[in-house]
Amino acid sequence: MTRTVRRTRRPMQVAALGATALLALSACSSDDSSSAGSDSSASASASDKLSGTVTVFAAASLKESFETLGKQFEEAHPGTKVTFSFGGSDSLAASITGGAPADVFASASPKTMKIVTDAGDNSGTPATFVRNQLEIATLPGNPDKVDSLKDLTNSDLKVVLCDKEVPCGAAAQKALDASELKLTPVSYEQDVKAALTKVELKEADAAVVYKTDVNAAGDKVEGVDFPESADAINDYPITLLKDSENTEAAQAFIALVRSAEGQKVLTAAGFLKP
Repeated sequence: MTRTVRRTRRPMQVAALGATALLALSACSSDDSSSAGSDSSASASASDKLSGTVTVFAAASLKESFETLGKQFEEAHPGTKVTFSFGGSDSLAASITGGAPADVFASASPKTMKIVTDAGDNSGTPATFVRNQLEIATLPGNPDKVDSLKDLTNSDLKVVLCDKEVPCGAAAQKALDASELKLTPVSYEQDVKAALTKVELKEADAAVVYKTDVNAAGDKVEGVDFPESADAINDYPITLLKDSENTEAAQAFIALVRSAEGQKVLTAAGFLKP
């Protein structure tokens, strides 16, 4: 500051030249800063591009809907790939807590999600994204005239249920208990798709499954509603997993599932809104 004060007695033209130089330097500095900012933005934008594989463990009843959403995700984010492992939610939860590598878990019930959260294998709080209701699947044309849950107690019928540890099986048992009905199935299956397949292959006369699975089977089975199902609706939670190796892409897939577009695919399959 002292040297600047002493130089104020120099001729005006020198001061003017100094001012001009300062302005030039300032302009250059501004241009460089702008350019750096522009490069920084481009770099940030490039780093935001999603890539790599997202591994999703999901309840068997989500198969058709999630495969559709997986394709949509890959189309929206070139360079990504979504792989799925579908099955009984309890088995999937056990695999996750056992160390199986996955990025996302979508369960068919809060109870099976709790297996993962209790083990601390989730990241963040699981969010319910859809709900699902039970329905009776019978042979095409319903030749055995099944009209109610009580009809399934007929000893002449071969009925299949999901295992009681699986969400669809737990929900079916809840409906039976509420109706004070006892049912002895010919088999308990490990997931809802396996139970439905028994009817599709005519190895069973009926099965208690989800509406969404009856819809997905098309004309291979016929669906029969029963009022007790309203008391046994399952919430489906989804969560990012703690050991995810592709967090950004996994979060983006979860966002798609919960988005209006994702909900459109899910409700078209027969799922209920959360």
